[in-house]
Amino acid sequence: MVQVVVGDDGVARCSWGVSTPDYVAYHDEEWGFPVGDDHALFEKLCLEGFQSGLSWLTILRKRDDFRRVFHGFDYHRVAAMGPADVERLLGDESIVRHRGKIEATVDNARCAVDLAEEMGSLGAFVWAFEPPDRPAELAPTSPESIALSKALKRRGFSFVGPTTAYAFMQAMGLVNDHLEGCATRAPVAAARASFRRPNAV
Repeated sequence: MVQVVVGDDGVARCSWGVSTPDYVAYHDEEWGFPVGDDHALFEKLCLEGFQSGLSWLTILRKRDDFRRVFHGFDYHRVAAMGPADVERLLGDESIVRHRGKIEATVDNARCAVDLAEEMGSLGAFVWAFEPPDRPAELAPTSPESIALSKALKRRGFSFVGPTTAYAFMQAMGLVNDHLEGCATRAPVAAARASFRRPNAV
């Protein structure tokens, strides 16, 4: 059960955020803060897909290598990758070598290019699914994540089920699921209040 705990440094955090130094930094500095940059949004969507069946800590520790092999998650560059690139990445021990997930990242990049051309940005599309503010729930899905998942799948994306979509929404600040009493909840709320949502064209 997720609860608020006080770390050795005296800071109250969601309990998942104190288990390792990697998680402390991720919890305090990234998770839940709103993101509008298309490359960052695409990166998180892809990495949540890679995380399926694994721990997020595994992916977090390999994130720099994922960024290296996928061109900083510039979806235009990833969309240009082909079968030879997939085979090369299958031999790269620095990342998760799962053919389906690697191929999905390339295919999803092509879908992202099309979506951004239509909507103006990937951010404009995903932020349209932002739910109303509500208390932290930490549920595996939400009505909005189910709707986002369905919308992405209709546009050809894969490895974007409702649970993956909700984890994405939590991390990218579409919801504030830092628990009441967590020291990061208020800074995230303030960041969300001042955040300029991407608009569709």
